[in-house]
Amino acid sequence: MDDACTSTISLKGVSKGFTVGDYHFDVLKDVDFFVSEGETIAIVGASGIGKSTLLHIIGTLDKPDSGSLVYNGKNVFDFSDEKLALFRNEKIGFVFQFHHLLPEFTALENVAMPMLINGFQKDRAAAESEDILKRVGLGKRLLSRAGELSGGEQQRVAIARAIVRKPSILLADEPTGNLDRKNSERVHELLDQLNRELNMTTLVVTHNMALAAYMKRKVTLFEGKIITSYHEGVSELS
Repeated sequence: MDDACTSTISLKGVSKGFTVGDYHFDVLKDVDFFVSEGETIAIVGASGIGKSTLLHIIGTLDKPDSGSLVYNGKNVFDFSDEKLALFRNEKIGFVFQFHHLLPEFTALENVAMPMLINGFQKDRAAAESEDILKRVGLGKRLLSRAGELSGGEQQRVAIARAIVRKPSILLADEPTGNLDRKNSERVHELLDQLNRELNMTTLVVTHNMALAAYMKRKVTLFEGKIITSYHEGVSELS
């Protein structure tokens, strides 16, 4: 099967570098990468190798120096800034290592905030936020302030906030990096469950091999290139 034809996400010839003083270094080098609808992918590799840079480009938070990012046949970096922001808000959910919750607001208010910012009615935002929080196992913590929640609960609130608008793509950068083993396992199971229930394409940057094992495909970034390793043992270099 031709991945380029069936993928919902396609990076073609993507390169990205950074300049610090007189020194320039390339993080991504002519990367081709295809992601099919509903896939779960772990992006792994050494610290500082460019995993987060790759995720930020896929999430349209950063632009490559060259190459294209195609979603369902459209190069999104050809969009205007306004259209690109609208695309990002509607189609992509983000979860980061640090949850970035507002500690003085309740779990329900934190999750509802993206919907309210985007013009949804308060009643609808509250109802959908409550439903998502129940889905991630926090139905009894709706009115607890974020600052009163445990680390694992806070990260589940962050995941609920990322998926409340039911994006087609979930991008997570070290989502269990600050969690203990028990709470990490809960997040692993939750991401797997959400993928199965919602068919949500999921890409996770992680150093946690237990989390990577939950994903259907593992992608290793090495010297600016991608080594794609399928759990069945198939691998290819792009």
